[in-house]
Amino acid sequence: MNRRNLLAMLALLPAVSRSQSLGDVLNAVKDPLIGMLTNKLGITDNQAQGGMGSLLTLAKERMKPNDFGKVTTLIPTATKYMDTAKQLGAVVGPLKNATGLNRAFSKLGMQADTAKQFVPTVTNYVGQIGGEPLKKMLTGVLK
Repeated sequence: MNRRNLLAMLALLPAVSRSQSLGDVLNAVKDPLIGMLTNKLGITDNQAQGGMGSLLTLAKERMKPNDFGKVTTLIPTATKYMDTAKQLGAVVGPLKNATGLNRAFSKLGMQADTAKQFVPTVTNYVGQIGGEPLKKMLTGVLK
């Protein structure tokens, strides 16, 4: 098992241990990032996927293509998440900044306190599997 997969599985342990049902565990294993977000933040799968898509859309807008490629290497389902955000109506044009990202979260029905936790939860996950430099880069473009 490579380092990235091992770290992703370790990041999932708290989410799996708090799971209420077998379905929660299966979802967390199927898509570790979405499973972690739904369990840690108490949001739906659609909110987690749409939120990830919105976050990644803003990152893509603000990062150099090579840097964004590093993120998508860690999150191979990035395009799926961005498409989901569009399908759910969270992203209807450029997000441009954190205010646009927060509007997208709101369109998904996320409460403000949950939305505030979304970005640090994701950037911490990226840092665990991709390293501190990538975490800092992603955090910087999402401000």
